[in-house]
Amino acid sequence: MIRISTIFVAVCMVLVSGSLGLVLYSLTGLRASEAAIVALATLTCLVLYNAVSMRMRVRGDVNGQIADLSRGIADLARQVTEFGRRLAAAESKIAAANSAASDRTQSGLQSALGEINELGGLVKQLAATVAAHDDMLALLPSAAAAPMAEPVPDTKPAHAPARAAPAPPAARPIAAPAGNDAQTLTTIKSAIEANSVDIFLQPIVTLPQRKVRYYEAVTRLRDARGEILAAGDFIPAAEAAGLMGRIDNMAIFRCVQVLRRLQVRNKEVGVFCNVAAATLSNPATFAQYLDFLEANHALAPSLILEFKHSTLRTLGTTESEHLAALAQRGYRFSIDHVKDLRIEPRELADRGVRFIKMPASLLLDQKQTSTSDIHPADISDLLARFGIDLIVERIEDERAVVDLLDYDVRFGQGFLFAAPRPLRQDAAEDTVDKAKPVANGTAGPGWTDATGTGMMKAGAIKPERPPRMTGNAALTRRAGGVV
Repeated sequence: MIRISTIFVAVCMVLVSGSLGLVLYSLTGLRASEAAIVALATLTCLVLYNAVSMRMRVRGDVNGQIADLSRGIADLARQVTEFGRRLAAAESKIAAANSAASDRTQSGLQSALGEINELGGLVKQLAATVAAHDDMLALLPSAAAAPMAEPVPDTKPAHAPARAAPAPPAARPIAAPAGNDAQTLTTIKSAIEANSVDIFLQPIVTLPQRKVRYYEAVTRLRDARGEILAAGDFIPAAEAAGLMGRIDNMAIFRCVQVLRRLQVRNKEVGVFCNVAAATLSNPATFAQYLDFLEANHALAPSLILEFKHSTLRTLGTTESEHLAALAQRGYRFSIDHVKDLRIEPRELADRGVRFIKMPASLLLDQKQTSTSDIHPADISDLLARFGIDLIVERIEDERAVVDLLDYDVRFGQGFLFAAPRPLRQDAAEDTVDKAKPVANGTAGPGWTDATGTGMMKAGAIKPERPPRMTGNAALTRRAGGVV
């Protein structure tokens, strides 16, 4: 399509040539035909000049574009060359890594084969030793019976009264539990039968704000006199008697009740509930435990199941399957009783662990810097890369809080913030109780929960019991059989 500027130029050239012919015809006396020829010649010259000037202008533009294109092609060639060099370097690195990996794999296989051969030799030696012991045990009855077969000469006088033959030694009975252990076991059974399993709550606060984010549910037992039995006093006896499964089932029931009441006021609060290793290893007990958790799977994001670090380190096939079943239902895990910094965050994260509790003394111990593979100040960042939050427990003074802030610790727990406090029975029965908080109902100095109303709004928490007696009073109580 012809542009308007071209039409305008053509009209101007026609007007100029026509005007020139008209001027020559009127002023110089030329004839009309001669004036027309001059006008036509002028028009032709103008047309030729315009065409040549346009061609030169277009050629200059094309030359500029060609130059730009040449520079772009040169840049592209340099980039392609650079990419080729990088690709060659990457291929060489990959080839070197593959060769190193194959060498390590071969060396590992060779060492594994050597160890397997050594284990095979040790197993053969063990089998030979066991066979030799079996042979010796098989010969023991005959060797013991041989002296008894010989008659014992009667050297006693005829009138001497015959003594009764000594009775053969009876089988050694199993040692009965000590008095305190038996009394503790009786107290545990009575508390379970009477449903006297109490839940104490200890807050887990954010640092440095000191606002409550979670609660840890601590299990306590009450005896017939109303005395509280701490976890360290009854757990060993309960594990030995196989009663931890029943205690855990009752504890998880109470934890769910507490969590439902807490979430009426704050949906973001969570509860840590301890689970014993015996519960994981017992299929019958774990089946009941799992059924209850599956029925309350809506609380899975807020109910954290806590295990000992030693329990996760020594999981068997059954325990691993049970742990995986809990993880499949959306429950998250926490580990406590960590005694060293030799942890594997990737392995723990794969098992569903999202929280790790470490005592403040472990992180602040200067010896850990030289004995562990990672500096304690980097533990929090390392765990965060795998989606695990670090909770520092057993914080008892402000100095420890100041030191821990340099370690980028987000959560803290300890007697500095609040001690475990018992759950009131009336609050446990009424989930929407709106009574006024009791005196001293706050968890401790310097912290509030996420709702800003203290540990348990509606007076769900009562003051802690008086401290344990010491001195002559404690000796008197121990002498009377009261722990």
